[in-house]
Amino acid sequence: MSFENLNLSPSLLKALKIEGYENPTPIQEAAIPAVLERKDLLGCAQTGTGKTAAFALPILQILENSRKDFSRKRELHTLILAPTRELAIQIDESFAAYSKFLSIKHAVIYGGVSLNTQVANLKNGVDVLIATPGRLIDMLNQRLISIKSTEILVLDEADRMLDMGFINDVKKIIALTTQRAQTLFFSATMPKEIAGLADSILNKPVKIEVTPVATTAEKVNQRVYFVEKKDKTALLVHLLQNKDIKTVLVFSRTKYGADKLVKQLSKANIKAEAIHGNKAQNARQRALSNFKDQKTRVLVATDIAARGIDVDELQYVVNYDLSNQPEVYVHRIGRTGRAGRDGNAYSFCDPEELEYLKDIEKTTRQQIEVADHPFQISLNTRDKKPKVDASVKVVPSSSEKRQQAKKRNKRYFGGNRSKGSRPEGSKKA
Repeated sequence: MSFENLNLSPSLLKALKIEGYENPTPIQEAAIPAVLERKDLLGCAQTGTGKTAAFALPILQILENSRKDFSRKRELHTLILAPTRELAIQIDESFAAYSKFLSIKHAVIYGGVSLNTQVANLKNGVDVLIATPGRLIDMLNQRLISIKSTEILVLDEADRMLDMGFINDVKKIIALTTQRAQTLFFSATMPKEIAGLADSILNKPVKIEVTPVATTAEKVNQRVYFVEKKDKTALLVHLLQNKDIKTVLVFSRTKYGADKLVKQLSKANIKAEAIHGNKAQNARQRALSNFKDQKTRVLVATDIAARGIDVDELQYVVNYDLSNQPEVYVHRIGRTGRAGRDGNAYSFCDPEELEYLKDIEKTTRQQIEVADHPFQISLNTRDKKPKVDASVKVVPSSSEKRQQAKKRNKRYFGGNRSKGSRPEGSKKA
């Protein structure tokens, strides 16, 4: 199937051609017709499968059609909620690319920057607003914006908003939109809490699940490196001796750990930058731009900051610290192997993280290959007892028979039988 078969306008098709889009991904092929039919939708697909275009393209088509049908006042038509600044900016960039030949106005708001500048951008009205929940709630509380005219509401990365504690803000925002708003939920994983929220909000939704929940991309080569915690940095430096690794996204559990790793890599003459919640927005954007332009070889990120990092042809992801949430692991390695490309995901596992690894393998229903390396430690927990074929009768040897007899005698006589003696109450045969 091609995009021409999805009833998209010539203006959108022209923009897609410039972006190099040829055929829709499975989530796009299933979601675009449903959204155009103005149905609520619950979409679950792997990270990197094109979920943004799956809702952006039909929304732009609906907006274009409404402008042709009647001359309406420019007011907020579509509200898109995203959990992080990076993802919000990425979605805004996608709308800019797809609407290149349309008279659609869009804007993005998020925390960490001047509120006055964002208010000024909204002054003359917008058709599409992309927002992080915290900043939107702040503006709503100050009555700087109204979302009552919203006709389409999108929750992107809904599971992550739950993890980040945005669920109450999301509920407040939904309550302030019109009851007739078409609502779209998109996520790479679908925990019970999000599924429950969707059931309470969505009206007879079309449910799309193009891959099993918590499934990793097929073309991502996954390996686990068993290593002591103190040797993780040395192992990373060792891996980076491979000149084929042009850029690598490294995940750290904490902000402090991310900054510390950057300093250690710098000492090894490896250009690295960190991106996390304590960094100013300008610094985060600069670090991300340097990484995309391959001016920085290693970008060290925490999970919250990594949402929205979309780097074309990123081939390597390293879990410096394993996550204790299998769904987060799926999101992390989804930064590589995007849109059907090949990718590599390497995970460092120290003794304290073994249980995390077991949970990941159980949830993703796969066993990750163990890699050999100079800092290897023995942490293979996969040794299993050999299966016994019940159809084969095993005959014990003479020595085994004597050992079995001794054990029976010990149980029978209590282990203290002298020659010729019998236990109390026994009779001579």
